[in-house]
Amino acid sequence: MAAEARLRELVDEHLNLGRQPQWDGGLADSGVSSLNAVAFKKVVEKGFGVSIPPECFDSLRKLSAYIDSQSG
Repeated sequence: MAAEARLRELVDEHLNLGRQPQWDGGLADSGVSSLNAVAFKKVVEKGFGVSIPPECFDSLRKLSAYIDSQSG
């Protein structure tokens, strides 16, 4: 779960939601436009040094689990 804390920081820094997003829903469920979601995906990939397949970007929780599985 190390990725979750950093992911929360990236959400706060880059998505400007004014609240915590839904971790089990898609970014669109939290009010993130598709354009901002694509930009955020690039930030996450750069920040963690991983390439993220689209199916792992379904929810922030799934994204966090994928990133954790890639480290180590």
